[in-house]
Order: sequence, then C-alpha cells, then structure tokens
Amino acid sequence: MSYSHCDWPEDEIKRVGYRVVDEIARYLTHLPERPPFEPVPGEAVAAFLDTPAPQQGQAADAILDEVVHGPMRWPFGQGHPRFFAWVNSTPAMMGIFADALAAALNPSCAGGNHAAIYIERQVIAWYRELLGLPRSWGGLLVSGGSMAALTALAAARHARAGFDVRRRGLQHGDRPLVVYRSAEAHTCHEKAIELLGIGSAQMRVIPCGADMRMSVAEFEQAVREDLDRGCTPVALVASFGTVNTGAVDPLEAIAASCRRHGVWLHVDAAYGGPAVLSDRYASGRSALALADSVALDPHKWLFVPIEAGAVLVRNTQVLRDAFSLVPPYIQAAAPADPARIDPVFGFPWFSEYGFQQTRGFRALKCWMVMKQFGLRGYADAVARCITLADRLAAHVADAPDFELFEPRGMSVVCFRYAPPGPVAPELDALNKRVLTAVQLGGQYFLSGTTLAGRSYLRACIVNGRTRESDIDGLLPAVRQAAAGCLD
Repeated sequence: MSYSHCDWPEDEIKRVGYRVVDEIARYLTHLPERPPFEPVPGEAVAAFLDTPAPQQGQAADAILDEVVHGPMRWPFGQGHPRFFAWVNSTPAMMGIFADALAAALNPSCAGGNHAAIYIERQVIAWYRELLGLPRSWGGLLVSGGSMAALTALAAARHARAGFDVRRRGLQHGDRPLVVYRSAEAHTCHEKAIELLGIGSAQMRVIPCGADMRMSVAEFEQAVREDLDRGCTPVALVASFGTVNTGAVDPLEAIAASCRRHGVWLHVDAAYGGPAVLSDRYASGRSALALADSVALDPHKWLFVPIEAGAVLVRNTQVLRDAFSLVPPYIQAAAPADPARIDPVFGFPWFSEYGFQQTRGFRALKCWMVMKQFGLRGYADAVARCITLADRLAAHVADAPDFELFEPRGMSVVCFRYAPPGPVAPELDALNKRVLTAVQLGGQYFLSGTTLAGRSYLRACIVNGRTRESDIDGLLPAVRQAAAGCLD
C-alpha cells in the first residue's frame, strides 16, 4: 500500500504504534537486568557523527530497528533502579504515553482557546497546591529549573532595578544591579545573571555554615556593603533542597531580610519542592509561601519525563510586565466568568508571561502523571525515597571503611571510601578514581562532589524503582571498585 509520509492509514499507525509500545515495555521491564550506564563505543560514535543525511526515506520498521540498536542500546540510564547520580528520576508510565499523545495533538501552547491551555492552568494550580502556595500565585511551565531561574530573575530585574530596563537597557542604569546566591545554590542562576546582562561579577556568593545553609548575617552584610557602594540589590537565590546535600536554607529569616531591603526572593525548589509532602519537611510549605518566586522541576521528584519545569510567582503581573509585548491598554484580563472568555483567543496568553512564543504541550504529561499518582501517591513515593536514603546513610555510618558527610538532607547521601591508612589528599585522589570505577563498573552509577574541600561520592535517591536490595548492595560495589583502584 502506498501512502504519504504524513498521511498514514489507521491500520499502519496501529501496527507501528504497537511495535513502539512493545519496545518500550521490553526496555523498561528488562532495564534492571542491564548495567545502569554503558559508554557508547567509539565505532558507534563515529557512525552517529559521520553518517550523512539519508537521500531517500526509510520504512518505519527499519527506522525502529536503528532506534533499538542505537539510542535504546546506550541510554544514559536514569530509569535504572541503581542510577543514583544527580537528580534524575525514572519516568512515570503515564508521562511516557502523554508525550506521544501530546505530539499527536501538536498544539502551540502560546495561548488561544483550546484544551491544552486550560490543562496547563490546571497543572499550575495543582503544583501551587502541592507546594502550599496561596491561590493568588500563578506561573507557567518551562523546560526546567534553569529556565525557571531565568524567567524569575528577569521578572526580579524588571521589578527591582529602579528604572525601565526594557526600554533603557542596562547600559543606561544609574546604579549597578547586584544579585545574591547561596554558595550551595545551583550554577544555573549564575548563567541566568550573565544572560540578563547583570554579569557574574555582580553576583555575590553568600557563604554557608557548617550546616550547608546560607548565612543570613553574611547576606545582610553584603547588602549593606553594596548599598554603601551605590549598588541596587535586586534578588537573592535561596534553596529548598540543594542538589549537593539536600540542605534547606533558613527561608523565614532570609525572607524577612529580603523584605527589609526590598530584595526579590527566588527559591530554588526544583529538586526539593515535593519534599513538603513528607512529614519531615511539611513545614516548608509556609516557608516557600514567603518567597516572590519558586522553581519546581516535575521531571525530578515528580517523575514526569524530561523536560518539564515550572516557575511560580507571587505576582503574575510582574511576569507580564517583564515579558509582554502587548501594549498595556489592550492587554486582556481573565474574565471572572469562564463562560465569557473570548471564543478564539481565550485567556491572556502564556507567551506574555515568559520568553517562549512557541510552547509545546508539556502540561499533558504533568497532568497525566499527577492523575496517576495523586498527591497521596506522590507523598508516599517521596517518603519512600527519603527512607531509602536514610537506610544508605545508616549503612555508611556503620561501616568502618567509609565516611558519611553530615549534615545531610532529603534523599541525598554524600560519603567517601576511607580505608585505614591514606591521609586526606590521598583519599581525595582515591575517591575520584573509585567514582570512575563505579560508573564504569556496570552495577551502580553515582556522581561526585566536593564538600569542605574534600572529594565525596554522592547518591541521590529519586527513583521509584529502587529497592532496599539496591541500597544494600551499594557499599559492597564501591569496595569492589576500590579494590581495583588500590591494586
């Protein structure tokens, strides 16, 4: 049967679709039997990079054969139950299906009166509820914490600069703008400040104490010094769950200080936000509500397939003022009665509240995964990850040949192999070699970090497929890798 590239008959869509589902099912169900990570061999790399574009189209089955023997042969491995690096979770099944459904619908979610827009508004309301933020807050979905940071800090720059940044530009500012971040804050915030034209030289890094939490006193001192120098303090980035150790900054005290100085408070809860669903971190809800903006990454601890981020703000008008190119006198307001919306244009467009004009249907996978879990299911999953991390920390604390970094928070455990004998610098070099050996060893995949000037192995448990047996086997695997490094 002959048909066009874009106009397939129903039977062929079903046939190929069933095979895709078969490959997904085979991959996910057999993933625990595979190594969590396998490097792409050199000859395959060369094939990926050197093969020219095809001149003629290929049959669907031939394309899928290449996918199975290429991308699905050498994945990064995030869905594996023993992949503990960074903050990468397993994708929820309904999110996987949602990506396919969203692609079939293929809506442009800049705005308009179609269902995808209302799904996104509903998702933002659900995330607001999850975090315990007031109903007056709003926001939009973005690609992840980095874009959430750029969006929020652009709004902060507009609101706190003291002049019209959009019209005059930073070249004509009367006073240098300054942004602050905790020493443990994610580096994406520095990248955002550079892109916003403020410059990394105007970013003050506020030290943390031994508890890995930002020092409020140091922040106060930095603000006073900048005011004396004639600078304008714009924003502070604090963390609710750092990626390094899971630390939570003292948000109540930070928020009070920011209010005194008129500084915008952005809280990075990209990883740690869902922890508020657990008993241990439930108090974080009231703390997050003190911020001016909050970042949340559903593709981390909410198990939504990458990419899916959210930025929520106290005052959505500030977002609109920072990004909209629609003149204020014709900006549409959301009607009090949804039945009275514009039949074509609907509510005010999301493209007025962020940088993207072309926006995909990210909301569907967020919506479907929330439906799959529910808030109670999410609470159980988050609590279970924290319990597994506690189990790992207990193993490390009980082992005479390992050192546990404390304090630790949320589902992060930092530790290092420390057999009797080597002094600290030798241990640093040894643990770097051990990290590589573990990553290439085929049993576990960890990341590394530096804390208090020393090298550590780092495990972050955000995988819904991880079991107690996976936790219990980690230290023996590290010992095995270390034995090879000591030979």
